[in-house]
Amino acid sequence: MGVILPKSIKFVITDFDGICTDNCVYIDANGQMSRKVNFKDIMGFSLLKKNGYKVGIISGEKNSAIEKLNDVFKLDEVHQDIRIKLDIIKKIAEKYNLSEEEYLYIGDDVNDYDSLCYVKYKITVPDAIKKIKNIKGIQITDTRGGEGAFREVVDSLLY
Repeated sequence: MGVILPKSIKFVITDFDGICTDNCVYIDANGQMSRKVNFKDIMGFSLLKKNGYKVGIISGEKNSAIEKLNDVFKLDEVHQDIRIKLDIIKKIAEKYNLSEEEYLYIGDDVNDYDSLCYVKYKITVPDAIKKIKNIKGIQITDTRGGEGAFREVVDSLLY
């Protein structure tokens, strides 16, 4: 069925791990951690920016992939190592004078729960935890996290 969103959306706010990644961390022989990011999702960030949308990432972790995306696409808001994401969402809405009709949030795990309950337009992925998928009014992408789920949301806004 896919995600259905209104044309009133101006700002896309997303979690990163589990949405733009497959929720896995890869650790090499030197102990360095990395994540796989789907190019469809990377293109999603580009398409949003090229089409005049504002974009933000709120992550519970610090991640070099987020920093690289920000360097390339000049994202409007990037917040890493955040425990209480709802506070950031409220600050973004206030800073950009957004009504509840003008932004959405995408998340998949317990640290996204309060934020997803708060926003009007809430989206998760099929592999999210049950507590998230059971939030009233949440939309679930057809595509799994790290396999183009973020791009699916972008496409629902643009096409």
